[in-house]
Parts: sequence; C-alpha cells; structure tokens
Amino acid sequence: MDGGGAMEADPFHNAKEDEHMDAQTFKAGKMKMIQPDSLKDPKLDKLKEQVLLGWINESLKAEHIVVQSVEEDLYDGLVLHHLLARFAGVHLTLEEMALTASAQIRKLEAVLEELDKRLEQQDTKWEVSLIHKKDLLATLHLLVAMVTRFQPEVELPSNVKVQVVVLEVSRTGIQSDVQTEVLTEDRGDNAQEVSDTNDPMEQLMEMETMLNFVNKTMAGVGLQVSDLDQQFSDGVILLLLIGQLEGFFIPLSDFRLTPDSHEHRLHNVSLALSLLADLGLQVSAVQAQDVVSQDVAGTLKVLYALFRKHGG
Repeated sequence: MDGGGAMEADPFHNAKEDEHMDAQTFKAGKMKMIQPDSLKDPKLDKLKEQVLLGWINESLKAEHIVVQSVEEDLYDGLVLHHLLARFAGVHLTLEEMALTASAQIRKLEAVLEELDKRLEQQDTKWEVSLIHKKDLLATLHLLVAMVTRFQPEVELPSNVKVQVVVLEVSRTGIQSDVQTEVLTEDRGDNAQEVSDTNDPMEQLMEMETMLNFVNKTMAGVGLQVSDLDQQFSDGVILLLLIGQLEGFFIPLSDFRLTPDSHEHRLHNVSLALSLLADLGLQVSAVQAQDVVSQDVAGTLKVLYALFRKHGG
C-alpha cells in the first residue's frame, strides 16, 4: 500500500495489496490497522474463518445467503440487515441490494443504528465508514459483539489479541504507535467447553462423560453406544438422540435410517447440525464432514452442545 512520499518508512508495505490509502485516510484523526504478523495468528484465523464465518452462514442458511469473507461481504449492509432481522426481529424498510456507495452507507447507517441499540456497547469499536471500507478490525469487533449478544452459547476462541498500528494524523505529520487490541475475552481456567487438546487422557475423560450421557438418554429406547466416533459417524444415533432430548420425532423420510453411502451419511449429519442450529445450539468450527470422517474432537463438540443443555 502506498503511504505517500512524506513518510520515511511505510508501515503498511507488507499489508494486502488490495487495500488502498485514499485521501480520506490522511484527514486529521486516528486510524488502526492490523499488523501483517497478527493476520497469520492461528487463533485469529479460527475466529474469522471458522467461527464467525460459520456462524453467519449457519444463521442465514434458510435464506440461501452464503458469505465467503467477513471482510469483503459485509460492507454493503445486506448481510448485517438479514442478521438483524434473524436475531432481533427487526425488519427495516430498505432496498435489498444497495448498488451505489451512497445507498450502501445509508443502509449501513440504518442497520448499525438498530444494532447499536441492542448491543449496548459503551465504547463501540466500529462505525459506518469503517464497515463500508471493509476494515477488518472494526468488522471483527462488530461480529464478536453480535455473537456474544445474540448467541452467547457459541464458543468463541478465548483471548484472541492482535497487534495494531495506530496512526494519528495531524497538520504536523503522521505519528504511529503499535498497540495490542483484544478481540475476545480470556475465559481462563473456568471455561466449560470441550478442549481441543490432543492429550489422550483428557480425550478419554471427555469421551467417557459423553458416553454416559448418551447411554443414559438412549436407555429408554434400548440403544447402547460404545464407540462415539464410529457409531455417530452416520448421523442416525445423533438424530435419534436429538429427538429424544428435545421431545420431537424426526420423520423417517427426512433421513436415511440405514445409510449405505458417504452421501447418505453426510446428509444425516448435516441435518443433525441444522437441527442443532435451529434449536440455538450452535456448534462452532465443526462441519458435517468432521463427524462423518470420525473426527473425535468434532464429534465431542457436537455432543457437548447437547450435554451442556440437557446433562450439565
């Protein structure tokens, strides 16, 4: 990114090539930008690419809206408007597709005004201009606040921090500073969640807890589970478990009771994850393929979402 000839060193020369510093950037005030090294942090990548992106797409699946990038796809207000309607029941009289910059800004102003009323943040770290300019830091702050407010059961990665360059522009020149900005809180040792650890002893303890929970639930229908990852990989027992815990019957026509192909197993597990999302039990960073491929950590996270509600 071209920072202008007046600066001895350009702090943005490693930033993404498609980000531009226009004349607006140099108006008096402050601006922030995530340092390139922080963009490579696996915890930030998980927050951005798995949890937040997955939350948006699961939330708007029924409306056939697919978001590819939290940074690139929220600037025009369309996705945020649909999320506002989905979680707050607010349906604003706005054009669906805002094609010009002025129309997009007007839409964002209306949507963010309603969101800010409900998010109740004392010090908001986003604003219309930043979201419209596809500012990643502001967009992440906004999405984290929305998840925390509307679906607090979604497991955000703990203690995600980024290093940001803070530029202060004045008539005398540009001053820069590097600061640490917190995106998610540190849950500490008291967080109740299934760990991502590869420690075999911890996984065995988690599996034993989930096995006891599942078998106690399914005893009434005469089902016994001994192998979590294998017996849940086709989605059948998972669907029956959801029905048993939530007190509803899933029509046999909706899933394959005896799946004999990868496609059938994937359909069953996808249906189960969709039902969990409809019940407000968002399972972050878990795809249907994870369960079908007998991924232990993924299967445990799905079961834990049910355990936290019904067996904790």
